[in-house]
Amino acid sequence: MLVTAEACERNKGPILEVLRREFAVARSVLEVGSGTGQHAVHFAAALPHLAWQPTEVASLLGPLAERVRADGGANLAQPLALDVRSLPWAVPAADAIFTANTLHIMGWPAVTDFFRGVAQVLGGTGVLCVYGPFNYEGRFTSPSNAQFDAWLKARDPASGIRDCEAVAELACAAGLRLTADLPMPANNRTLVFRGTAGGVR
Repeated sequence: MLVTAEACERNKGPILEVLRREFAVARSVLEVGSGTGQHAVHFAAALPHLAWQPTEVASLLGPLAERVRADGGANLAQPLALDVRSLPWAVPAADAIFTANTLHIMGWPAVTDFFRGVAQVLGGTGVLCVYGPFNYEGRFTSPSNAQFDAWLKARDPASGIRDCEAVAELACAAGLRLTADLPMPANNRTLVFRGTAGGVR
């Protein structure tokens, strides 16, 4: 039986509208932390010009692979195992990267490694879209995000909602600049970063 996350079903429509624009001239996408695979299946089907490569940590790869086999189309590759902390990443180069609801799950050193891996994959060009909750100047954007952060930290003290400014600094060090910060449902955001060396626009 395929694992389903209700949040993916709720947010896939609004995220797709962002990706249609931001990935319009991309040809290959690496998704980091594909989870249940619902996003990968939906976005690959709706964006047939993209070769979509899902990934997940090895321990969670089974359910993702099952989803891709059951529902994936021709432009959705079989998933690869990826731990963002294992540098360099053993994945193909891409001109776009997407990740949803991952940075607040990782410890901060892993977030730093994530951006190092992004720099490797994009090579100074391309586009990165990051979906999830973010703080601004250390402040929560809603009471529900504050409650969510407390829940995260009770489960794992190294996790937590990240500050947009700190994430943008890591992106800058990886050769990316923040080009859009878009409001999304349920007090989430999509941050869009583009390579400062040119490339996909």
